[in-house]
Amino acid sequence: MADDDFTIKLTRDQALVLSDWLYREIGTAEFDGLVNRDRAVWSPLHQIAGTLETSLVEVFMPDYAGRLDAARERLLDSLGEIGRPVDEP
Repeated sequence: MADDDFTIKLTRDQALVLSDWLYREIGTAEFDGLVNRDRAVWSPLHQIAGTLETSLVEVFMPDYAGRLDAARERLLDSLGEIGRPVDEP
């Protein structure tokens, strides 16, 4: 049972934003230090990051930054107040 595959479904916006975030965070001292508290987490993180990198054609498009910004805005709009800092209007 331990070797069965597990599927997670993300919207394209979610995948694009997560891929970009992982690309920026993996390798930073803060992120790596957090993950190193439970080194086994590196395995799924690398699997997710690699799958996203090889599946998202947007990362190679010349308008990537604009697509990423638009995806972020759509996701933020869908969140409503979730995660919004208390002092932010």
